[in-house]
Amino acid sequence: MRVAPVSAPVFAAPYPVVLDLRGRRALVVGAGPVAARKVEGLIAAGAVVTVVAPTAVPEIADDPAVRWHQREYRRGEVASYRVAITATDDPAVNRQVARDGEAANVLVNSADDPVNCAFILPSVVTRGDLQISVSTNGRSPAMARWARRHLEAVFTEVHASTLNLLSEVRDDVRTARGTSEVPGWDDLIDDQLFELVAAGDLAAARTRLLQGLGVDQSTPTTSEAERTPS
Repeated sequence: MRVAPVSAPVFAAPYPVVLDLRGRRALVVGAGPVAARKVEGLIAAGAVVTVVAPTAVPEIADDPAVRWHQREYRRGEVASYRVAITATDDPAVNRQVARDGEAANVLVNSADDPVNCAFILPSVVTRGDLQISVSTNGRSPAMARWARRHLEAVFTEVHASTLNLLSEVRDDVRTARGTSEVPGWDDLIDDQLFELVAAGDLAAARTRLLQGLGVDQSTPTTSEAERTPS
């Protein structure tokens, strides 16, 4: 029986994903101010960054964490990297890197050039381990930045501290009940919890969470045992 080929839909929304680039090689083609911002983000994500460009702004040229090849991009060299970003003012170079990436199954982003992008970089609000990404699917970076500014006013370090507490309690629940996937999480993450954390009363916040998740607090949990001096 012959199976009909699967065709891509006329329009499909991009698939959101978070990449772990720690220790993985990333290529940036171009070394101007835009490229410098991309390099900064890649280094913050733990990537091993190589930049290819004849000239570079000081932020790139003087950064010991960046390997800078002072030359033009060479056709096909993107194949040895996990991801690549182009940030040049030469459309022909951007297209070539995108084609090379497609041929080598390497994800390529081209700054302000959605046609040559295999992935889009969203605007991001970061509070500790809490990351909130905003994307317009490449249609309006300005609107994505607007949304980010509004989210920055909503999410504070209190949310980062609450996330740390929730992670600890999740471990406690897993130890006590064999799994952390128990009912009640969604109802417990509310204004009262954030108010307790904002007031610095983490003990009360922890107790409220554990009670609501049905954990017996008469026996020390894993995180409590680790915090108790011997």
